[in-house]
Amino acid sequence: MDEEVKTEEPKKSKVSLVLIIVIFLFLLLLVIVGAIGFLMFSSPSDEAPVVNQTNEQQVKPANQQNQNTNRQRGSDFANIGVMFVLEPFTVNLLSNGGQRYLKCSIQLEQNNELLQAELEKKVSVIRDIVIRTLTSKTYEEISTTRGKERLKDELVGRINEILNDGFIKDIYFTDFVVS
Repeated sequence: MDEEVKTEEPKKSKVSLVLIIVIFLFLLLLVIVGAIGFLMFSSPSDEAPVVNQTNEQQVKPANQQNQNTNRQRGSDFANIGVMFVLEPFTVNLLSNGGQRYLKCSIQLEQNNELLQAELEKKVSVIRDIVIRTLTSKTYEEISTTRGKERLKDELVGRINEILNDGFIKDIYFTDFVVS
């Protein structure tokens, strides 16, 4: 009889170990499916504040007056600032196989009219920043709405780094064609 008891105990422990492993794997699977579902169904507006916060942290104000201003791109269409029109851009996009071209026109929204003179003075530097940024992008990165918003955030941040008399509130694409 002692032999029967000894053989039943290892079977019970093996069964309970297998049961614990199965339960653990099931819970892990639920967590993974939940995370994937959350990422797939979360709205783009959930990500926007994170992007704007990183953009705000990257941009260093040039003087004390700019430290008190909000550098986040806003959508306050009732109070649109003065626009600075850049000449159209035609650039090659970054690609492995084929040739992709981007033709776009950009307008910069200024926070005040005093910035106009500085923008005119630094137009070559601003165009260089825009060209370098655009040519570093792939078609896949800029083909979606979210991709264009990220591109706007990046351009605003890079252009604001060189400005002293104010800052760019937002960028507007008035033409955007990829071929």
